[in-house]
Amino acid sequence: MNIITDWLRRQFSNPQLVVLILILAAVVLTLYLAGDSLAPVLAATVIAYLLQGLVNRLENIGLPHFVAVHLVFVTFVATVSLAVFGLMPLLVGQLTQLVQQIPSMMSRARDLLLRLPNEYPTVFTEQQISDFIAAIRNEILGVGQTLLSYSVSSLVTLVTVVVYFILVPLMVYFMIKDKQRIVDWFSGFLPEDRHLSSTVWHEVDVQIANYVRGKFWEIIIVASFAYTTFSLLDLQYALLLAALTGVSVLIPYIGAALVTVPVALVALFQWGLTPDFYWAVAAYLIIQALDGNLLAPLLFSEAVDLHPVAIIVAILFFGGLWGFWGVFFAIPLATVIQAILRVWPRAGGPEPEPLAAADGDQ
Repeated sequence: MNIITDWLRRQFSNPQLVVLILILAAVVLTLYLAGDSLAPVLAATVIAYLLQGLVNRLENIGLPHFVAVHLVFVTFVATVSLAVFGLMPLLVGQLTQLVQQIPSMMSRARDLLLRLPNEYPTVFTEQQISDFIAAIRNEILGVGQTLLSYSVSSLVTLVTVVVYFILVPLMVYFMIKDKQRIVDWFSGFLPEDRHLSSTVWHEVDVQIANYVRGKFWEIIIVASFAYTTFSLLDLQYALLLAALTGVSVLIPYIGAALVTVPVALVALFQWGLTPDFYWAVAAYLIIQALDGNLLAPLLFSEAVDLHPVAIIVAILFFGGLWGFWGVFFAIPLATVIQAILRVWPRAGGPEPEPLAAADGDQ
């Protein structure tokens, strides 16, 4: 007990460590109590953080701040508009076609499953297959009821989307335009002696900037390569499956395994157990293998120095806490924890040197 008491006394005798803990506690408490209400603000903050790196680069080549901000903001609005009004309708159209074909797919799957007891009588029984089919039917009914409940609240969802489309770009604009004023205002509430907190922020800033930049290009490259491959194979819903393949890289290991299911099912119902089916599945697995063993190491190098076990634990832990968004931000959150742990053992000793700022350093 004395060891723990001595350790706590030694750690909390460092005022900078106390400041770091108070800042982290305030951020966590704010997100926990008002995360839903502040969702537009958080979304705008993340987007502004990403766009600030582009503003900095344009300023470094000699453009005035006013010109750089407006050029980046107009490009951002144009890109989002193109994605929403150009790409999104195509994805929604393919998703609608896929949903409409689910009954026929289930009928074919039922026929295939009912053949198993005749072909493999020692492995499957008719009762097992009937129970399995009934369980699948119940799951589909549950999903249908969930979708119906969402459709009932579609008006509320529409209002929320409209609010996001108005408020988020507006806040993004002012955050990148008046970034220094906002930072100075916020810093005024913090103690002047906060070198330890600044060190943690510099390391997190470098790591997350590299991670986000690398993930953006990884999604674009993987999705483009997957779409080209699926189109050459004449696989149905190529755009939708390519988009899923690209998004799967956001969740290392787990995302690739999950997206294997829709790719394999679409190929199975399109071609059956034919060579075309095996070619499609093999192509998808090759894309994921090239991404994990070649593309990702080239893009990230040592940008996010996390062990694969740590990444999986972070995905499971934060996913269990905050669902989809916990999974989405698992690696950045794990990076924050790693940065804190790196400086924590040195908190009572010499002050650590901050890392060099990345291109996207704010």
